[in-house]
Amino acid sequence: MNPVSPLPALIALMVALSTTVLLVKLFGAPKQQGRFATIDGLRGYLAFFVFMHHSAIWYFYLRSGEWKASPSNLYTHFGQSGVAMFFMITGFLFFTKLLNGRRRPIDWLQLVVSRVLRLAPLYVFAMICLFTIVAIISGGALNGSEAKLAKGVVQWMLFTVAGAPDLNGVEQTKNIVARVTWSLPFEWFFYASLPLLALIIRVDVPRRYVVLGAVAMALMLVVWRPESYHLLAFLGGIGAAVAAASGRLDTVASSKWASVAVIACLAAVVALFPTAHGVAPVLLISIAFTLIACGASLFGVLTHAMSRTLGEMAYSIYLLHGIVLFVFFHWLPGFGLALPDSAWGHWALVVALTPVVIGLSFLTFSGIEKPAMHSTARVTRWLRVRFGKVSPVPV
Repeated sequence: MNPVSPLPALIALMVALSTTVLLVKLFGAPKQQGRFATIDGLRGYLAFFVFMHHSAIWYFYLRSGEWKASPSNLYTHFGQSGVAMFFMITGFLFFTKLLNGRRRPIDWLQLVVSRVLRLAPLYVFAMICLFTIVAIISGGALNGSEAKLAKGVVQWMLFTVAGAPDLNGVEQTKNIVARVTWSLPFEWFFYASLPLLALIIRVDVPRRYVVLGAVAMALMLVVWRPESYHLLAFLGGIGAAVAAASGRLDTVASSKWASVAVIACLAAVVALFPTAHGVAPVLLISIAFTLIACGASLFGVLTHAMSRTLGEMAYSIYLLHGIVLFVFFHWLPGFGLALPDSAWGHWALVVALTPVVIGLSFLTFSGIEKPAMHSTARVTRWLRVRFGKVSPVPV
């Protein structure tokens, strides 16, 4: 069997969707909210395909010791184009908020609180898992100085903005999480840019948030060097927000031909480009994303209850699948079980792990992400009272 055959990914997707259908039957589906239901459905598939991207990388990593993209355009784009679309979603949703801010004031404090509570709680859980695995691999012994370990822990806890160093002598520590944390500094950088973007489009912003955003961006750039081609994806999302706000594409995007066009654009990206890191592939991905944002549902798939449920778990799937893969592939021999020596065996294990990833992600979404998100208003009110700011209206 070809180790980069698309068949295992298709089988794993069917297993993931079947698991999600079971969760819908047991716990119900999320309500379809707002105008951008297709975006809610898209997230889960993107996170799942990143999982497939890293599953393919693990096959070759176990045999070569090199962590690099697999020799397959499809599996490479599962990861690279998937993350590009995640960046587009961020650019789209938050630039849409800025555009809406022309008509009604933006509660900037609540916006800041919502971002912290959206990303930080699950990230802390993932870091606890990472540090625990490092401690187990290290045998509970300190390898090196306490200062070096403490510095490394701080770097990881700061969303790896200042790097993702090896911890306590465990080589390639970042492989434990499949190196996914690299994308989070881009998210934070974009959030920090929002007050400045708001000024550009003439939305009122309290001066303190402009200063806070500018300082945060400057501090990040001191220790972090973003690749410019990743920032293009955020521009793609901004362009989609402008298109969606105009409403001119809504009728076209809701037709079946728009779904065909989305598939054609993504197929062209996979067929023509070995990587998503370039202007041309990002442009094609942006066209596909814009149609989805304006209502293309891929023949109803993206608005289905199953897809919306998978979409709710997207951040958990993205952040935790690497830990699941590492635990099984790294420690399987330790339990007296040999690693699969064939492509079939490798992918059979990945398919078997798929319900584990989905089930774990459902638990962490329900127990960590959802409660944190629902506390946004309460935390915002507390901060406003605590620091004497009662009104959300910009001043």
